[in-house]
Amino acid sequence: MMRSVPLSCLIFVVMMVALGAIFLWVPTEKEMGIVQRIFYFHVPAAFSSFLAFFLVFVGSVQYLRTREDKWDRLALCSAELGVIFALIVLITGPLWAKPIWGVYWRWEPRLTSMLITFTIYVAYLMVRGYGANSTPVQRISAVLGILAFANVPLVYYAVDLWAADQQLHPPRNVELEPTMQYTKWICYAAFFLLLFRLIAQRMELARIEKAVALLRQKLIDET
Repeated sequence: MMRSVPLSCLIFVVMMVALGAIFLWVPTEKEMGIVQRIFYFHVPAAFSSFLAFFLVFVGSVQYLRTREDKWDRLALCSAELGVIFALIVLITGPLWAKPIWGVYWRWEPRLTSMLITFTIYVAYLMVRGYGANSTPVQRISAVLGILAFANVPLVYYAVDLWAADQQLHPPRNVELEPTMQYTKWICYAAFFLLLFRLIAQRMELARIEKAVALLRQKLIDET
């Protein structure tokens, strides 16, 4: 527990620096105005969800290969955090879109593919909730966690895979002035550090939950 204190302090400092850069340092974008600052939450949250879903993929593959519970916990906990960050994306996106597009939502490729990905991982969590920690459900969830990851590259490359007239999102490689670019990287660091810290804490909690469940079952069997 004590070892986590320096990391928590580092995350707090980086997040404060990120917020300061977003609201005090970075200039206001000329065309979109102040609403463009949502970019510094929206995009890092999207990449954080992609990273979490990649960890679901890794944990699922490793669980099927080794049958070790630690990999199953990694997949489950990463899916929970990935869904949360994806929800942040789906909330901040419409808030950003309304002043720019005039509507909160349009069924353009990237938005739609992100919503589909979010729904699939929610289904993953529902499957896990249905069967708790039973081995068959863990195996089925691992397969689903592997298959679901195919949607992540689809979301990322959506702006390239569909015609430009179907896209409202800007291209992947947008030129930003230096202060905006630096602020973006600071926000990436803040979000990634937070993600890894939350996954570590959630995995420890999941380990304790399983230990308690096993102890409860042992007491029931003894009585």
